[in-house]
Amino acid sequence: MSKYNWALVTGASSGIGLQYATALARDYHSDLILVSNQEQEQIQVANDLADRYGIKTIALCRDLSRQDAAEELHQYCIDNDLQVDILINNAGVFFFNEYTQTSMKRIELMLMLHVVTVAKMCRLFGEDMCARGNGYILNMSSMSAWMAYPGIQTYNSTKAFIYNFSKSLWYEFYPKGVGITVMTPGAVDTALFGLSPKYRRLAVNLHVSIPPEKLVVKALKRMFRKKKSGMPGLLNHLATPLLKHTPDWLVFLTIKYVSKFQK
Repeated sequence: MSKYNWALVTGASSGIGLQYATALARDYHSDLILVSNQEQEQIQVANDLADRYGIKTIALCRDLSRQDAAEELHQYCIDNDLQVDILINNAGVFFFNEYTQTSMKRIELMLMLHVVTVAKMCRLFGEDMCARGNGYILNMSSMSAWMAYPGIQTYNSTKAFIYNFSKSLWYEFYPKGVGITVMTPGAVDTALFGLSPKYRRLAVNLHVSIPPEKLVVKALKRMFRKKKSGMPGLLNHLATPLLKHTPDWLVFLTIKYVSKFQK
């Protein structure tokens, strides 16, 4: 039996979120509240994990970019007497565009999903955990938090918010028995970034990209140890100082060629 009541995973119908849900069910036998905006896919994942691992699952279709999404989700848990001991804020989007060529709708979607909803989820579920004296929160940032790079100006800025926000909250939550961990992976082998299958395989073989299942195993170990942050891969640790001080000429050179590697 699990020693945790419920784990809530956002963006759990595919990619990294699906791997988090699978690992929590398989390795920790945790009951799952799975949330995404892909209703049929989420129901299928929930049913599959329940059948394979003998756990309870709840599939919720929610648009987490809505202003009141976090409040509605939290109230649902209260109304249904669901004690969330583990919160994985994983849901995210990515796009590569010049800022003035990006629609206001897409900009607002990313800001709401990566900043507003994450902050509210930590506020609402974090308060409950602190009152009980135990709990775990895992937020997904990115190495791009240290990159001043054209085309991903909104993405990297929101990931920088998640990184600093999470590390600041760690000092508030940890003395109350609650861990909050932020992960800053580099490239992860999912469809999020729009790379072709050929270049995805090449990136993994060169250890530039990490398979999502490996990332998740490392992230959950750090979360359950209530570590402040984590970054998988020696190469990423070596590259981080360079990202902070990338010369302008190299940024301009890179931007000329990056579109070749996308679909």
